[in-house]
Amino acid sequence: MKINMLERTICSLACDIPGATSVFHALADLHTLTNDTHADMRSMPADTLIDHILVRYHDHHREQLPELIRLARRVEQVHGDRTDCPKGLADHLVDMQQELESHMMKEEQVLFPVLRRAPPAKMMAPISMMRFEHDQHGEALQQMERLTRDITAPQDACNTWRALYAGLTQLREDLMQHIHLENNVLFMDQQEEAVHV
Repeated sequence: MKINMLERTICSLACDIPGATSVFHALADLHTLTNDTHADMRSMPADTLIDHILVRYHDHHREQLPELIRLARRVEQVHGDRTDCPKGLADHLVDMQQELESHMMKEEQVLFPVLRRAPPAKMMAPISMMRFEHDQHGEALQQMERLTRDITAPQDACNTWRALYAGLTQLREDLMQHIHLENNVLFMDQQEEAVHV
C-alpha cells in the first residue's frame, strides 16, 4: 500500500515530536467544532447546552494549554536567538491558562449551577462579569497573535514550531467558538427570558 507525501509527513511529525499526536487529534476535530457555531443550539435546553460547553470546551482547553506551553518553551529555548522567534509566548500562554482556569471554575462552581435552577432575572450581574472576562480572553488572543505574527510560522520553521502554531490556531478557533456560544446563545437566552420574568 502506498503512503502519500502528506501521510508520510504527518507520520514523521507524530514520531519526531512528543505530544504531536494530541495536536493532530485536536485538528481532526476542527470540522466538528466549526459546525457547532452553525448548529441551531438555541432550541437546546440550558442543561444540555451547559453540558456541551463543559465537555467540548472546558475539558478541551485543559488538555490543549499544557501541551502548547511545553511546545512554546521548546521553540523559545531552541530558536531564541532568531528575530522571528515568539519570545514570551510560553509565559503568555501560562497567563492565559491561569485566567481561563479561573474563569471556567467560576462558571462551573457558581454560574452554571445557578443557571440550571434559578430564575433568569437573578443572573444579569454574574453574566455581565463573565462577558467582561470573555473580552479579556479576546485581548489575550490578540496578544498571542502579535507574538506569533498572526500565528504564521516562518518558511524554515522546524516541526516543533509548526506543531505549536497548528495547536495555537486550534486554540484560537476553540476559544472564539466557546465565547460565541456563551455570549450569543446561552447568555442571550437567559437575558431574553429575564425580560419576560
